Amino acid sequence: MADEGERLQKVLARLGVASRRGVEDLIRQGRVVVDGEPAQLGMRLSGAEEVRVDGRLVTGEARRVTYMLNKPRGILSTASDERGRRTVIDLLPPTPGLHPVGRLDKESEGLLLLTTDGELTLRLTHPRYGHRKTYRVWCRQGTVPTGALELLRRGVELEDGRARALEAVPLPDGCLLVLGEGRKRQVRRMLAAVGFEVSRLQRTRVGELELGNLEPGSYRLLSEEEIRAALASGDRQ
Repeated sequence: MADEGERLQKVLARLGVASRRGVEDLIRQGRVVVDGEPAQLGMRLSGAEEVRVDGRLVTGEARRVTYMLNKPRGILSTASDERGRRTVIDLLPPTPGLHPVGRLDKESEGLLLLTTDGELTLRLTHPRYGHRKTYRVWCRQGTVPTGALELLRRGVELEDGRARALEAVPLPDGCLLVLGEGRKRQVRRMLAAVGFEVSRLQRTRVGELELGNLEPGSYRLLSEEEIRAALASGDRQ
């Protein structure tokens, strides 16, 4: 199940049981049992142990999968919706434990990762890992001028704190922005702060992963090499 000495919460997150923080909560609640005894935070596994969560045996046989999806507009970036609206999960093969890595709002489109690996989700979404996200933006007012882009590079004040673009480049009918974090509707709010309304928003890149020519609504399975490269890109930045 694990390499010798691998931490329990990392193993369970990697197998899609929950995020690492979620696994820690399960351990604290006494819902994880190792070889018949309640698990402890920080304990390490040799790979020979019997691990159960809520009485269910957990094994390393579950296939860990990660997809790249070109999310279309009008689809929710969530695993389920209580109002029955379409979600990104509906666009992919039925896969236990599959969940979005971060989010794109309903009207945004482009590169979205979905995985069964909770550890991968943490590594790609937590700000401390510094994974860059690139957005192609179209604005109702047209091309964003250099003065407004400079303000975005310096940083603008939003209701949840200061936000800045790592890169900001003018393009026909809008601009290209690179961010190092992913707050809710951040691109739209940053452009609104400099007087521009977003009419279309497409994420084209996350770290080393590029959308390329993937059609809207289409997806592909990522290789282990691509995943390792994506994780390494955050470590280098």
